[in-house]
Amino acid sequence: MQAAAAFNRAAFTARPLHRLPRPPLHIAGVEDGPVGRRGAPLTRLRCSGSLSVGSGGYGSERVPVFPRQQSWDPYKLLGVDHDASEEEVRSARNFLLKQYAGYEESEEAIEGAYDKIMMNSYSHRKHSKINLKSKLKKQVEESPSWVKALLGYFEVPSLEIISRRFAFFGFIAGWSIVTSAETGPAFQLALSLVSCIYFLNDKMKNLVRASATGLGVFVGGWILGSLLVPVIPAFIIPPTWSIELLTSLMAYVFMFLGCTFLK
Repeated sequence: MQAAAAFNRAAFTARPLHRLPRPPLHIAGVEDGPVGRRGAPLTRLRCSGSLSVGSGGYGSERVPVFPRQQSWDPYKLLGVDHDASEEEVRSARNFLLKQYAGYEESEEAIEGAYDKIMMNSYSHRKHSKINLKSKLKKQVEESPSWVKALLGYFEVPSLEIISRRFAFFGFIAGWSIVTSAETGPAFQLALSLVSCIYFLNDKMKNLVRASATGLGVFVGGWILGSLLVPVIPAFIIPPTWSIELLTSLMAYVFMFLGCTFLK
C-alpha cells in the first residue's frame, strides 16, 4: 500500500499543469490598441476635462459672449429693424447690456452700434429739414410773379415772438369772453388795435404805414367775422356769447396774424 501511494504521488508530480486562459480585462474609458509582444492588448487611455473660462478663472461661471459683436450692421447687431424708433433702439440696447454685462468687448460693441444708429437718425432728420427748406425755396422760386410778390409781404419770426403775441391776444380774447355778459368788448378791441399797430411799427419803423396796416387788418377781420358768424351752427356757440363777441374774436385772430407775420 505504501508503495502504491508513493507511485501515485510520483505520477501526479510528473503530470504537466494546464492553466485556463485569462480573459482580457476591459476598463471603462479604455480603448483597445494593437497587440503587444506577449499577446496582451495595448491600451490607450482617454482623458477628458472641461475648463470654464470666465472672469473667475478655473471652475467659475462663464460670462456669455455676444454672438453678433462682429457684425458691421448696427441694426442687425442690436436685433432691430432699420425703421425702428429711437425708443425701440434704446430698449434693445438696454436689454443687451443687461444680458451680456461683464464682458467688455460685448458691451463696447453694443454701445458702438447704438451710437451709430443715433448719429444716423440725427443726420437723417437734419438732412430732411434741409431738403424741406430747399424744396419750399424752390417752389417759391418757380411760382408766378404775383405769388412771389404776395409772399414778399410775409415773414416767419422766431418762436419766442410768436408765442408772446399768441399769449397776448389769447389774454385779450379770454378777457372779452369773461366780461361779455356785463359790457361789450369795445375796450378790448381798442386795446388790441393799438397793440397791433405798435407791433407793426416795431418792424416797419413807419407809424403811418403801421397804423394803416393795423386798421386794415382790424377791418378785414371784423368784416370776415360778420360773414362767418351767422353760418356757425347754434349748438356750437354758448348761449351767453353774442354776435358782437364772436366777431371780436375773429378780429383778434386777424390782428394776431397781421402783427406777427406781416413785414
